[in-house]
Amino acid sequence: MKSLFGRFRYNRLASTFTILATLSAAILVGSIVAHSVRGQESQVNSSDATPLKVPAPHDLSTPFTKIAKEVGPAVVNINTEILPKQQQRRRGPHALQPFGNQQQPPDGNGDDGNGDDDQNPQGGLQDFFNHFFGMGPDGGQPDESGQERESLGSGFIVDPRGYIITNNHVVDKADRIYVRLASDPEGSQGRPAKVVGVDKATDIAVIKIETDKPLPTVTMGNSDGVQVGDWVIAIGEPFGLAKTVTAGIISSKNRTVEPGTEGEFQHFLQTDAAINPGNSGGPLVNMDGEVIGVNTAIFTQSAGNEGIGFAMPSTSVVNVYNQLIGPEHKVVRGSIGISFQPNPSSAVARVYGFKSGVIISSVGAGLPAAKAGLKPGDIITSIDSKPVKDGDELVAVISEYKPGTNVDIGYLRNGQALHATVTIGDRDKVMEAMNNAANNPGEQGQGQNPGNVSPAKLGITVQDLPQGAPAGLAGVVIQSVKPGSFADEIGVGDFQGGVIISVNKHPVKNVQDFQMIVSGLHSGDDVVLEIVNPQNPTGGNEYLGGTLP
Repeated sequence: MKSLFGRFRYNRLASTFTILATLSAAILVGSIVAHSVRGQESQVNSSDATPLKVPAPHDLSTPFTKIAKEVGPAVVNINTEILPKQQQRRRGPHALQPFGNQQQPPDGNGDDGNGDDDQNPQGGLQDFFNHFFGMGPDGGQPDESGQERESLGSGFIVDPRGYIITNNHVVDKADRIYVRLASDPEGSQGRPAKVVGVDKATDIAVIKIETDKPLPTVTMGNSDGVQVGDWVIAIGEPFGLAKTVTAGIISSKNRTVEPGTEGEFQHFLQTDAAINPGNSGGPLVNMDGEVIGVNTAIFTQSAGNEGIGFAMPSTSVVNVYNQLIGPEHKVVRGSIGISFQPNPSSAVARVYGFKSGVIISSVGAGLPAAKAGLKPGDIITSIDSKPVKDGDELVAVISEYKPGTNVDIGYLRNGQALHATVTIGDRDKVMEAMNNAANNPGEQGQGQNPGNVSPAKLGITVQDLPQGAPAGLAGVVIQSVKPGSFADEIGVGDFQGGVIISVNKHPVKNVQDFQMIVSGLHSGDDVVLEIVNPQNPTGGNEYLGGTLP
């Protein structure tokens, strides 16, 4: 990242040098011309020239002007410090990292966002993103002398007693936090602030400063009423430039920029209002002067605004804020202990007999769903009699229930409509249990003797499970996938080494079973393969499907 920043700085300098060189040449030419006309000034009669006048100021106020005046006083600058001994690589807004096809726990069972960036093959993009959004030019890193460095961001006051909303990545791991109000003099460090609570899942933080008088506040709006094309205003301190106001429109709603568990609670408003490094945590405001989002992330390839910014919707922010100011200062979400495949193909839906709903990939042993009798392959269709359209809806509904609440879950199993009463668990505890199970997949058992079968119709070469396969696992191992084949087209190549445990819901125990099922398939048939990871057979099933050509 230092090299990227260095290149950015260098390009700016190069541009400056070009401008300076041009000016020097212009000055030289101008000097020659000046010498050639010296003495001619007195020969020009300018008595007929009319002096210019500065007119009286006109009030050209617009709704933008009014909103800026109303909201601006409640927008603050936030700068943080990290002491050298506690320097850690800081994770910023988790947006725009491409991921492969992953299992997604609908109720928060997955990585908590504290993973090591070095494990991310897109680390360069993440470093770039962290460096240029919500941080100062030093990105929260120590210089060679080991001196502490500052990070810049924005926030806004929501309670006259000094409660402020910002982004978690603005204050994450900070040893000192300072807030400068719009009324404070330029150059002042600001007032010390303390963290009330943070929620990494939505990248929202609440901090507080002490005050001896009521502070100006914003008015929170309802982001559910926002429409694509609505005018909005972003207010913040990009690059440390105080009281900066930009305008644009809502470009899109419900934008999920990071697939998988990292983005399960991040469904952003997208805007083309200019948002730059330092705007992070500032408000996105509608034309009624109401905050309808918290500016959280940008997409950029140039270190600046390119018209693609993302704001966390106010409806989510208000819910998080109300929990963070509570006695526990944390957000509690419900969970039932399952994982699911986010976007199964239409062939999967047809083979498993559902038009809408969520097909379960795995059920955590001893967790709420398992206790209620749910199994992998079941399709959740409703919660408390309300239809569930897809995984996003399941996430939203389940997470809002308090732990200990009983809910009725409607589901399909082998085409039969069933119901189960599930007691909602605490997301954090359920997630910990599932992560522990994933890290300890169980004892290895004995498998069958290897035997191969050729690609044939599907384009897959498989073999029986080898000696030492996990106990209780039955199926065939994917050895290779023929390029351009049906299996290649539906993505089986990404799961080489995985185990096919069923074809079109028919269990596969060995190569013979696989051959028999495949031999009965014809052109135009829907084909769905159920695949598991042999290193972690309880970690979740993948359902890959398509129509056989």
